[in-house]
Amino acid sequence: MRCDDVADAIELMAAGELTPDAAVSAHLTTCGSCARSLETARRMESLLRARPAPAAPAQFTSRLMSRIRRASWRREQIVDWIFNAAMIAAALLVGVGLWTALRHTGLSVVSREAMGIFSSGMIAAAQRVTPSLPLYAGATGLLAVALGVWWWASDSPAL
Repeated sequence: MRCDDVADAIELMAAGELTPDAAVSAHLTTCGSCARSLETARRMESLLRARPAPAAPAQFTSRLMSRIRRASWRREQIVDWIFNAAMIAAALLVGVGLWTALRHTGLSVVSREAMGIFSSGMIAAAQRVTPSLPLYAGATGLLAVALGVWWWASDSPAL
Protein backbone atom coordinates (compact mmCIF):
# COMPACT_ATOMS: atom_id res chain seq x y z
CA MET A 1 0.00 0.00 0.00
CA ARG A 2 1.37 3.41 -0.99
CA CYS A 3 0.65 6.86 0.44
CA ASP A 4 -0.91 7.92 -2.90
CA ASP A 5 -3.47 5.10 -2.62
CA VAL A 6 -4.45 6.18 0.91
CA ALA A 7 -4.45 9.91 0.09
CA ASP A 8 -7.33 9.42 -2.35
CA ALA A 9 -9.49 7.92 0.42
CA ILE A 10 -8.60 10.18 3.36
CA GLU A 11 -11.42 12.69 2.83
CA LEU A 12 -13.99 9.92 2.45
CA MET A 13 -12.76 8.20 5.63
CA ALA A 14 -12.82 11.51 7.54
CA ALA A 15 -16.42 12.11 6.46
CA GLY A 16 -17.39 8.59 7.55
CA GLU A 17 -18.38 7.61 4.01
CA LEU A 18 -15.67 4.95 3.73
CA THR A 19 -14.37 2.50 6.30
CA PRO A 20 -10.70 1.60 5.87
CA ASP A 21 -9.93 -2.00 4.98
CA ALA A 22 -7.12 -4.00 6.59
CA ALA A 23 -4.44 -2.81 4.18
CA VAL A 24 -5.33 0.86 4.65
CA SER A 25 -5.51 0.45 8.44
CA ALA A 26 -2.09 -1.21 8.46
CA HIS A 27 -0.68 1.62 6.36
CA LEU A 28 -2.16 4.25 8.68
CA THR A 29 -0.51 2.61 11.73
CA THR A 30 2.90 2.54 10.06
CA CYS A 31 2.84 5.87 8.16
CA GLY A 32 2.78 8.94 10.38
CA SER A 33 2.20 11.32 7.48
CA CYS A 34 -0.98 9.59 6.35
CA ALA A 35 -2.21 9.24 9.95
CA ARG A 36 -1.69 13.00 10.51
CA SER A 37 -3.49 13.76 7.23
CA LEU A 38 -6.44 11.64 8.32
CA GLU A 39 -6.54 13.29 11.74
CA THR A 40 -6.40 16.78 10.16
CA ALA A 41 -9.20 15.84 7.75
CA ARG A 42 -11.32 14.53 10.66
CA ARG A 43 -10.81 17.78 12.62
CA MET A 44 -11.70 19.81 9.54
CA GLU A 45 -14.81 17.68 9.01
CA SER A 46 -15.93 18.15 12.62
CA LEU A 47 -15.36 21.93 12.41
CA LEU A 48 -17.40 22.13 9.21
CA ARG A 49 -20.22 20.05 10.69
CA ALA A 50 -20.30 22.22 13.84
CA ARG A 51 -20.59 25.41 11.83
CA PRO A 52 -24.17 26.30 10.90
CA ALA A 53 -24.83 26.50 7.19
CA PRO A 54 -26.12 29.91 6.09
CA ALA A 55 -29.62 30.00 4.65
CA ALA A 56 -29.94 30.66 0.95
CA PRO A 57 -31.33 34.08 -0.04
CA ALA A 58 -35.00 34.38 -0.90
CA GLN A 59 -35.88 32.92 -4.30
CA PHE A 60 -32.30 31.72 -4.77
CA THR A 61 -33.27 28.49 -6.50
CA SER A 62 -35.79 30.06 -8.86
CA ARG A 63 -33.39 32.83 -9.88
CA LEU A 64 -30.55 30.38 -10.39
CA MET A 65 -32.71 28.03 -12.47
CA SER A 66 -33.89 31.00 -14.54
CA ARG A 67 -30.30 32.03 -15.27
CA ILE A 68 -29.38 28.47 -16.19
CA ARG A 69 -32.37 28.23 -18.55
CA ARG A 70 -31.48 31.56 -20.21
CA ALA A 71 -27.84 30.52 -20.65
CA SER A 72 -28.92 27.15 -22.03
CA TRP A 73 -31.38 28.81 -24.41
CA ARG A 74 -28.71 31.21 -25.67
CA ARG A 75 -26.30 28.34 -26.22
CA GLU A 76 -28.97 26.36 -28.10
CA GLN A 77 -29.78 29.39 -30.25
CA ILE A 78 -26.12 29.79 -31.19
CA VAL A 79 -25.82 26.11 -32.07
CA ASP A 80 -29.03 26.31 -34.11
CA TRP A 81 -27.79 29.37 -35.98
CA ILE A 82 -24.45 27.75 -36.77
CA PHE A 83 -26.17 24.55 -37.93
CA ASN A 84 -28.63 26.46 -40.13
CA ALA A 85 -25.85 28.58 -41.63
CA ALA A 86 -23.83 25.45 -42.39
CA MET A 87 -26.84 23.78 -44.05
CA ILE A 88 -27.53 26.87 -46.17
CA ALA A 89 -23.87 27.07 -47.19
CA ALA A 90 -23.87 23.36 -48.09
CA ALA A 91 -27.05 23.76 -50.16
CA LEU A 92 -25.56 26.75 -51.97
CA LEU A 93 -22.35 24.85 -52.68
CA VAL A 94 -24.30 21.89 -54.08
CA GLY A 95 -26.40 24.25 -56.21
CA VAL A 96 -23.37 26.10 -57.56
CA GLY A 97 -21.63 22.79 -58.23
CA LEU A 98 -24.62 21.44 -60.15
CA TRP A 99 -24.99 24.66 -62.11
CA THR A 100 -21.30 24.66 -62.98
CA ALA A 101 -21.41 21.01 -64.00
CA LEU A 102 -24.43 21.62 -66.24
CA ARG A 103 -22.86 24.67 -67.86
CA HIS A 104 -19.53 23.00 -68.58
CA THR A 105 -20.89 19.66 -69.81
CA GLY A 106 -23.46 21.08 -72.21
CA LEU A 107 -26.33 19.45 -70.35
CA SER A 108 -28.10 22.77 -69.86
CA VAL A 109 -30.16 22.23 -73.03
CA VAL A 110 -31.18 18.79 -71.80
CA SER A 111 -31.90 20.19 -68.37
CA ARG A 112 -34.29 22.78 -69.83
CA GLU A 113 -36.26 20.02 -71.52
CA ALA A 114 -36.17 17.96 -68.33
CA MET A 115 -37.48 20.97 -66.38
CA GLY A 116 -40.37 21.25 -68.85
CA ILE A 117 -41.26 17.59 -68.31
CA PHE A 118 -40.82 17.96 -64.57
CA SER A 119 -43.02 21.07 -64.37
CA SER A 120 -45.83 19.40 -66.36
CA GLY A 121 -45.61 16.41 -64.00
CA MET A 122 -45.73 18.74 -61.00
CA ILE A 123 -48.84 20.45 -62.36
CA ALA A 124 -50.57 17.07 -62.74
CA ALA A 125 -49.53 16.04 -59.21
CA ALA A 126 -50.79 19.36 -57.81
CA GLN A 127 -54.17 18.82 -59.47
CA ARG A 128 -54.44 15.36 -57.85
CA VAL A 129 -53.42 16.63 -54.40
CA THR A 130 -55.65 19.74 -54.33
CA PRO A 131 -58.75 17.95 -52.90
CA SER A 132 -56.69 16.77 -49.87
CA LEU A 133 -55.26 20.20 -48.98
CA PRO A 134 -57.86 20.99 -46.26
CA LEU A 135 -56.98 17.71 -44.52
CA TYR A 136 -53.26 18.50 -44.68
CA ALA A 137 -53.88 22.05 -43.44
CA GLY A 138 -55.90 20.74 -40.48
CA ALA A 139 -53.22 18.18 -39.61
CA THR A 140 -50.54 20.86 -39.82
CA GLY A 141 -52.55 23.13 -37.54
CA LEU A 142 -53.06 20.32 -35.03
CA LEU A 143 -49.35 19.56 -35.07
CA ALA A 144 -48.51 23.24 -34.55
CA VAL A 145 -50.88 23.45 -31.57
CA ALA A 146 -49.42 20.25 -30.06
CA LEU A 147 -45.89 21.59 -30.45
CA GLY A 148 -46.95 24.90 -28.91
CA VAL A 149 -48.48 23.17 -25.88
CA TRP A 150 -45.38 20.99 -25.54
CA TRP A 151 -43.12 24.06 -25.71
CA TRP A 152 -45.25 25.88 -23.16
CA ALA A 153 -45.30 22.90 -20.79
CA SER A 154 -41.54 22.33 -21.03
CA ASP A 155 -40.86 26.02 -20.40
CA SER A 156 -43.18 26.25 -17.37
CA PRO A 157 -41.63 25.65 -13.92
CA ALA A 158 -42.39 22.29 -12.31
CA LEU A 159 -45.35 22.28 -9.98
